[in-house]
Amino acid sequence: MEQEINNKYTSNIKNQSSMNKYSFKKGLGQIKVDDTEKVRSEIMAALKLNNRISWAFRRDGKIIPRVDEKEAIENIFKKYGVKDIWGA
Repeated sequence: MEQEINNKYTSNIKNQSSMNKYSFKKGLGQIKVDDTEKVRSEIMAALKLNNRISWAFRRDGKIIPRVDEKEAIENIFKKYGVKDIWGA
């Protein structure tokens, strides 16, 4: 029983670290407050997202971006002078 609990705990930690790898919260934290809404709108348009829940899943790294999505996100951040994007 204890081993089963430990396995679930370690599995959850592994999932969280991979989620952080695909999160772009780090990049959002470097955006000027005035530009935050513009960046969110641009990323939502580029990824064809239509609601805040989808946005949150992508922002938090719960959904791994495709190569073209990753490039689109990086280009948007580059436009605002942010280079270090990925991570929580």
